[in-house]
Amino acid sequence: MPDNAVPRIPCTVVIPARNEAAALPEVLSRLSRFAEVVVLDSQSEDATAEVAEAHGARVLQFAWDGRYPKKRNWFLLTHPPATPWVLFLDADEFVDAAFVEALARAIRRDDVVGYWLTYSNSFLGRPLRHGVPQRKLALFRVGAGLYERIEEEAWSGLDMEIHEHPILEGRTAEITVPIEHRDDRGLAQFLRKHIDYAAWEAKRTAALAGDPLAWEALTGRQRFKYRHIGAGWYAMFYFVYTYVVKLGVLDGRAGYHYATYKAWYFRTIRLLLREQSRTK
Repeated sequence: MPDNAVPRIPCTVVIPARNEAAALPEVLSRLSRFAEVVVLDSQSEDATAEVAEAHGARVLQFAWDGRYPKKRNWFLLTHPPATPWVLFLDADEFVDAAFVEALARAIRRDDVVGYWLTYSNSFLGRPLRHGVPQRKLALFRVGAGLYERIEEEAWSGLDMEIHEHPILEGRTAEITVPIEHRDDRGLAQFLRKHIDYAAWEAKRTAALAGDPLAWEALTGRQRFKYRHIGAGWYAMFYFVYTYVVKLGVLDGRAGYHYATYKAWYFRTIRLLLREQSRTK
């Protein structure tokens, strides 16, 4: 618990989780300055809920029916935080004191409704210091907006918004102090996860083609991706961009293999799109 002389940060931290009992103690130990911590549990088969409660977090159980809303929007719509700000943090993301202090300063601004956050990453046991930076709009004012509404029907088993971003009414800014992202649970897990992501992305790419309203809500980066993701050159473009232009080469073998597997990911999406078009 924080010193009573130190006021709590008026922000609720929300951690979507499934079978994360091993990671949660360290994640939660770094969040003592926040007004509330909520763990959104997807019916875990391990002690995720018990561990979360033992560390002072509130636990909510979520069971997805394959339709809107998914996990984060479900929380915002049915259990809106009492604090003015909300931070969504994954169970493999670890904040430090420098980030917490930067957040505490940032949310004092009256002219900003959300912040893009940056994340460190690793692959094959090595830190990735270059390449395309990971960024998410994961901190915003409660009531400023929701994650993109996508009317999917169980495109994959992903019960949480993964590639969707919040649509906010107001100005956004950036916190440059990074969050440590420990997404390095072995190559097999990486591949399984990206196969799920690819299946979802292929379905969404096809759906966007006939939905001009959804297209208008995309960021510029998203529009570029979805406009070209089915092109034969896109995977190689991504490899060159992340490995050469963004200096992923300086990360050694890990940087090369990461760029290679991300190119494989985009080729997989392209092939899934072609497969979908043949089965219509």
